Formats: sequence, C-alpha cells, structure tokens
Amino acid sequence: MATYTTEIASDKLVSDNPIHQRLLKAYIAAKPWISGKLLEVGCGEGRGVETLLPLAESYLGLDKIQEVIDSLTLRFPEVDFRQAVIPPFEGIPDNSFDTVVSFQVIEHIPNDKLFLQEIYRVLKPGGKAIISTPNINHTLSRNPWHEREYKPQELIDLASGIFDTIQANGIGGNEKVWNYHEANRKSVQKIMRFDIFDLQHKLPAFILRMPYEILNRMNRNKLHKEQGKSVVDISHEDYLVVEDPAKGLDLFYVLGKK
Repeated sequence: MATYTTEIASDKLVSDNPIHQRLLKAYIAAKPWISGKLLEVGCGEGRGVETLLPLAESYLGLDKIQEVIDSLTLRFPEVDFRQAVIPPFEGIPDNSFDTVVSFQVIEHIPNDKLFLQEIYRVLKPGGKAIISTPNINHTLSRNPWHEREYKPQELIDLASGIFDTIQANGIGGNEKVWNYHEANRKSVQKIMRFDIFDLQHKLPAFILRMPYEILNRMNRNKLHKEQGKSVVDISHEDYLVVEDPAKGLDLFYVLGKK
C-alpha cells in the first residue's frame, strides 16, 4: 500500500490537489513533443502515463521503488516499467528514444551532470527531452529530499554544456494559483519564524525529513481548511506555460539533440 508523503503529492488527498495539478501540468504541456519511442525517467506513481501513452509508439518508465513499478505494471500492462537507480541508465542503448521526459527528478539526483548526459546519450538524433524542476526563486523553504534546486540560468548553463538546443520556459499560473502560493508562503513563514538559528539550512538533510514531512502535511491541511473551495477548484488549466522561466513556479525546459 502506497504511503503519500508531501514529497510525492497525491491525487487522492484533497489537500495535495494544487501540487498534484501543478505536476500534472508538465505532462500536458509536454504533449506537443511526444512521439515515437518514449522514456520516462522517474515515473513515480504514473501521474502522466494516461496523458502521454496515446501519443507514443512505445513507453518505458523507470523508477527506483519496486512497489511503484509492480503497481504500475498491473495498471498499465502495455507499458514497460523497470526498477532502476539512476544515473547511469544501465542496459539502455545509445540513440534509442525519440522522446525523454523527466519531471521533478533532477533535483533529487546527486550527479545532475551525468543525469543529463545519460538523457542525451539515449536520445536519438533529432530527439527531444522535456524536464521540469522547481524554480528555487519561488521555493518556500529548504526541501531535505532535494540535493539542490536551480535558478533558471543555472539549469540553462548545466544543460547547454550537454544539449544542442534549449527552450527554457516555466510553469506559472493564473491569479488563483498565485493566491494559493502567497497563502502558502505566509503560512510557511509563520512556521519558520521559530527557526531562529536557521537550522533548516544547517542541519543534515536526513535529520530534517521527518519534521519537514509533519509540518508540510499540517500546513497543507491548514490551507485546505482555511481556503476550502479554492484548494479543490485549482486544476491543471490554472497552471500556465510561461515564456520567461523566472516567472514559473517550476522550470520547464525542452532540450534537443541534433
């Protein structure tokens, strides 16, 4: 049975709805580039499989959690799901996929350069990789599950040493989205005022994970209680692809191989 942490936003918990819809938006925004053989790196619990599967000739999904792989295999028998700890992408030949997607994954990877190099390696010439990751400029607190987060130019600089083309956009939102984000920011600030020694940035990540999980879940439930309908009513249509990545809650980059 799956455990829904705040790091893995659930489509089954109402209080997670704004985050779930934000993450779902990346899959919907990626649809114009999906074709041929598709690889998803870090498929999680399959949030976007139904969205992308009809557009692909074949679909391979990688994730590190075997329980997730087993569950997805039952739900989507036509998709090839494999357990893998990446990078590297062991057993995957060079130039083998037309499209690679990887959403909210690179921030978890210690060797992010190798991660992008591996995506480039397995892409066919002319292929596209679509990635998303939080924009650190809109992050509300340190996330102890993340190795790092990026400013827009930092990710452009990293990717430009590997890929041949980069289209740098962001995933922002309408007034409804930004109102929720602002309420979330104020709520997090109230919690963080007790961190007078800035321990969130000084303690090792593993120590912070449990209190982060507890406080984050409490905060989401509090926002749902206070805002009610506005939390439930946010849909992926309220999240918008914006040309300037600096204006996005998430960075949304399309990377090309010539």
